[in-house]
Amino acid sequence: MADESVTQRIESLVAEEHALRSREEGDASDVDALTADKSRLDAIQVELDQCWDLLRQRRARRAAGTDPDTAEARDADTVEGFLQ
Repeated sequence: MADESVTQRIESLVAEEHALRSREEGDASDVDALTADKSRLDAIQVELDQCWDLLRQRRARRAAGTDPDTAEARDADTVEGFLQ
């Protein structure tokens, strides 16, 4: 996946996250909708972490003079285990 594709996916996920957070205010009385929104927001956060990690890997490989296309997305458990 090229840097531009990863960046576009990040932008798409951020837009969806913002839409869900805005909708959350209107769903305050609908427990099922809030639960579904929370579940999707959690999934978005994980995918965003994976995308950012992949983008960082690609940039690091490019900076090191190696092929950025050899970078691979890491599984959710790995990226969620990183220390901030």
